[in-house]
Amino acid sequence: MAITKIADLINPQVMADMISAKIEKKIVVTPFAKIDTTLQGRPGDTITVPKYAYIGDAGEVAEGESVDPTKLTASTTTATVKKVMKAVTLTDEAVLSDYGNTVGESTNQLAMSVAAKIDEDAMTALQGATLSKTLDDVISYDGIVDAIDVFEEETNTAKVIFVHPKQVTQLRHDPNFISADKYTGDVIMSGEIGQIANARVVPSKKVPVKSNKYINPIVKLNQEDETEDEATAITIYIKRDTNVEDERHTLNRTTDISVDKIYTAVLSNASKVVLAKFATTAPATGA
Repeated sequence: MAITKIADLINPQVMADMISAKIEKKIVVTPFAKIDTTLQGRPGDTITVPKYAYIGDAGEVAEGESVDPTKLTASTTTATVKKVMKAVTLTDEAVLSDYGNTVGESTNQLAMSVAAKIDEDAMTALQGATLSKTLDDVISYDGIVDAIDVFEEETNTAKVIFVHPKQVTQLRHDPNFISADKYTGDVIMSGEIGQIANARVVPSKKVPVKSNKYINPIVKLNQEDETEDEATAITIYIKRDTNVEDERHTLNRTTDISVDKIYTAVLSNASKVVLAKFATTAPATGA
């Protein structure tokens, strides 16, 4: 008679692939981020990220004349990769039980945990943007338009705005809000609930609150006609991708399953982010 062993039910290699796939589906803040794997297999844990300044618009040059070259300048910032981990302990009874799917649920929970941490780090990176707009009222179409205009765009481009779940009701009541169910099939962001002012609306509890203000990042998305060299707002540098290990404890018949990921999230193009600072409550009106 074939005997089912715990090792047959817990396969770290299979779980690693499953968790990696689930992480991509569960992350909210970073679907538009560039994933950079050049650090894999290389020594060191600190990277230097360049930030280039715009060289200015082109000018007219008369026939036979030479153009004066403009020096390309860049500032740099450093970032250190870090390891994030989460682990669960499973008893043999739980794994072998006919009720529920203990291993599958563990895979799902571990993926959710890592995805939440990536979201948190990406949101923290977005908060380093230099462009911002402080609004006196709660979130609204007019306020979002005012914040978007900080980009000083000549051509309107697609964007995403991250809002706190407590702001969602205010947006849904705004007559300019378009619910995602009105444009089925055109949802491009994980967690997207609608659009307003040509910005995809994505709720996230990672949106911070400071001094009675929600700090809502508005991020310009890369356009289809832009080259691969166009820097995205966020870059995630991966030193080691999702890694799953298990450890057997024979004395109490339990198995530890741990997952880790070594990476860092960096604001790589500050010009693509505006921080819209909306009031948490509407200002009081006079009697």
